[in-house]
Amino acid sequence: MSEIPTIKPRHKGRNGMQAMLIPSQEMVAQQIRSAPEGILTDVGVLRRYLAAQYGADACCPVTVQRHLRAIAEQSFGALEKGEPVSTVTPYWRMVDPASLLAKRLAGGPTFIRERLAAEGRE
Repeated sequence: MSEIPTIKPRHKGRNGMQAMLIPSQEMVAQQIRSAPEGILTDVGVLRRYLAAQYGADACCPVTVQRHLRAIAEQSFGALEKGEPVSTVTPYWRMVDPASLLAKRLAGGPTFIRERLAAEGRE
């Protein structure tokens, strides 16, 4: 990846500091695309992996969620226009359909369940 990650220091606790990765939407999308088909991965796992990959202590949860919502809008919109599933970022692999986040993403929990079922997850 040619993109330079943004890592900002932030306070952790009373006296500590930590390096917080502020990922780009493309960084998040690449990690989602690498998720195995039919496997539900938690967004927290995605954040921890991104932080470790770029040498940070943590990854900004607000930024990741904002990017995930944008990725979901793009992917769902492309599927509605008839794009093949293989060409979109499979955001449904990152969100438990029973979570509150699923209700805020394009397609909602029902779509996420359908996509996971189509990939072999019950």
